[in-house]
Amino acid sequence: MESPNALNHLAIIMDGNGRWAKERNFNRTEGHKEGANVVRDITKWCAKNHISYLSLYAFSTENWSRPKIEVDFLMKLLENYLIKEAKTYKEHNIRFKVIGDISDFSNKLKDLICNLEDSTSKNSSLTQILALNYGSRDEIARVFLKLKIPKNSTKQEVSKLIESNLDTFDIPDVDLLIRTGGEMRLSNFLLYQSAYAELYFSDTLFPDFTSDELENIIDIYKQRNRRFGAI
Repeated sequence: MESPNALNHLAIIMDGNGRWAKERNFNRTEGHKEGANVVRDITKWCAKNHISYLSLYAFSTENWSRPKIEVDFLMKLLENYLIKEAKTYKEHNIRFKVIGDISDFSNKLKDLICNLEDSTSKNSSLTQILALNYGSRDEIARVFLKLKIPKNSTKQEVSKLIESNLDTFDIPDVDLLIRTGGEMRLSNFLLYQSAYAELYFSDTLFPDFTSDELENIIDIYKQRNRRFGAI
């Protein structure tokens, strides 16, 4: 029987890029660039250390409200990241997957996402999940638009229907959710899937987040007593 402290699914809210840049009198875009480098390092570390799923909150449904110049930069940064990192996914046997509603993205970006998902679909050391135009409330609303619940269904049957229509239908629930940047909230990220996740809030701004700190957090996680509602 697998230990309750096995770490199959790690999720990270990558917060603090803008504040990191501001502290150094840089444009906010420089923080996002540095954050993309950290994504690469953390992803490679997880692949080497036998973590099966890594979910990263990259762009939320609320992030469209940011200044247009920043949103445009983030879309271009994402395009460049997907092109540049295709080699990393191949070399490290990493599967790439996106959750969220990508219908509002440019055709070029949608094609890059779909092509990378397809070309890495057989990779097996790690599944890296980018949450793009993602929010849990939006995800659940999209689920109910698709559902046709049979009359007299039991609660268990309805729960299974919901779970089978989530963006993460083929991914296990979150075991450990980390938020960097010093804020202590979940910001509409994987709320259904994190019902019994262990939470860790780090003061480190994401561009300064390292695999050493991640390893220390995982050590703390493994010492926690996960009861899942039992005694």
